Parts: sequence; C-alpha cells; structure tokens
Amino acid sequence: MHVSAHPPVEWLVSPGLVPYATACTVMAARVEAIAAGAERELVWLLEHPSLYTAGTSARDSDLLDARRFPVHRSGRGGQYTYHGPGQRVGYVMLDVGRRFGDVRAYVAALEALIVDALAGFGVEAVTLEGRVGVWVRRQGPRGQDDHAKIAAIGVRLRRWVSSHGFSINVAPNLEHFSGIVPCGIADAAATSLAALGSEGGLDRLDRTLLATFERNFGPTCAAAADPLAAIAEALAPS
Repeated sequence: MHVSAHPPVEWLVSPGLVPYATACTVMAARVEAIAAGAERELVWLLEHPSLYTAGTSARDSDLLDARRFPVHRSGRGGQYTYHGPGQRVGYVMLDVGRRFGDVRAYVAALEALIVDALAGFGVEAVTLEGRVGVWVRRQGPRGQDDHAKIAAIGVRLRRWVSSHGFSINVAPNLEHFSGIVPCGIADAAATSLAALGSEGGLDRLDRTLLATFERNFGPTCAAAADPLAAIAEALAPS
C-alpha cells in the first residue's frame, strides 16, 4: 500500500461518552456516503459508557453477567468485548477494497497501527498467531510466560467500506472485563497502559495514533463536521 496514493482521511475526536447506538447510526450513514463517493473516509476516536458488545461470532455462554452492563448486538466480527470510560475506541471507516483489496490485510494493518503507537509509550506489544488483537507479554500465575490483551479489533465491511475498528485500554476498570469471556478466550487477561505504568492518558494516545496513522496509512485532515452535533440538532425540539 502506497500511503501517498490516497486522499486525506478525516480525523475526529469526540469528547465525553458517546452512546453506542448513536455511534452505530453515525457509522452506518457514513459508510453509505463513503461507498457512494459523497464523503471522505473517517477515523473517529471516542469513549463509550460501560457496556458489552456481542460480535457476529459471540456465544451466549461467554456472557457471564448479563445484568451488569447493557449488552449490544453488533454487526462487527468477533465475539464479546467490553467498552467503557478510560478506553479509547477507534471507529475506522475506510475504503478497504481500494486500499487493501483484502480484509485480512486490513486487520493486520490495524494491528500494526496499534503496535507502532504503543511503542511510543515504551510498550512492546505483539500480535499472536490465531488470535486477533494486540497483546503484551507478562508472567502467568505459575511463573510461565503469558500474554495479556491490551487492544481488541473487530471490523465490519459493507460494500468494501469498513466500520467499527479497535479499542485500546488506556485506564479502564479492568475488573469490568470479568462479566464476559473477552473475545471467547477463557484464559486471556486484560491489561492497560495504566496497569503497565505508562502515563499520558487519552490525549497523548490520540496524538500518537494520529502520527502513526499518517505514517502507516497516509495523510489526514480535520473532520469537516461533527456528526453528533447534527444528530443533536435533529433531535432538538422545534
């Protein structure tokens, strides 16, 4: 992939907590507009309130505490995952057909993006054969080498345009992952930048992601409009 061959991707960071259903509405509309050539591609960074999402491969038995947080069925690939405050969610809406021509190459590119960004925090993150997402090495409970998951990836393609994307644990409450079997892997622990002793928070991660995205994918530009503002205006009483 030649990063200079593609027009700039719009980049948007939303403050506060964005409801999951609202985000899905925005993504669906933007995907159709990108596919139709009416809008630029978009990377949207945000946080959600605490919730669980079930991907298309989710097993009911992997939802261990259905009453803990709201559960949303999602059209993305994968199984159960947790979203919540202190976690950076990146919704990536790209023309995968034009850029990659292959969904596996796209997922690998997202993984590489996160690995490269975390290196800026001094975190040596890795990918694992047969396991989607990004991991860090740790010592297991019996002293054996093990890995903990720091970032999840789940994507959806419609007309070769992607939606959903990734989530990176910056400083969420890691105990909240105990209500599910994350990504269907019973022995996989979750970790975060905060748990690893890295400082900087969401703002520093956002800056690092932007710089890394531009190196790996190509140029960006500020989003022309905030889709949440348009939704708020549409819902406001007349």
